[in-house]
Parts: sequence; structure tokens; C-alpha cells
Amino acid sequence: MYQEKKDYQSWICDKCQKELELTKVKVHYLEGEFEVELLNCPTCHQVFINESLALGKMAEVEQGLEDK
Repeated sequence: MYQEKKDYQSWICDKCQKELELTKVKVHYLEGEFEVELLNCPTCHQVFINESLALGKMAEVEQGLEDK
């Protein structure tokens, strides 16, 4: 769920109703493991990956790994 605040916009976990926090998380794909900063629920630890990241940078990395 998306929620707008006075000075900035934030994301709220739909399950826990907690504001997502930017934290370092480990992302696993094929045989690779990457540590990146993503929005994460402090309670249930669900990670939010926005559309531009999923269709942009992550798709680019995925294609590079699959080509190897």
C-alpha cells in the first residue's frame, strides 16, 4: 500500500501496516548472491522491489547471468 506524507512518500506493508525501511538484504539468483539496499518490512521482512528495478536493473543482471 502506498501512502503519502508531508515531505516524502512512503510504502506501508499491507500485512503488518508498518512503514517499509531501507535496509541491506541478500538477493539470491541462480548461483549468485548479492547484497543490495531495498525497502523491507521491519516486522515480517517482506521485501519491496519496485517496477523500475524489476524491469530495469534486475532484468539486465538476470540476462547477464543467464548468458554465462
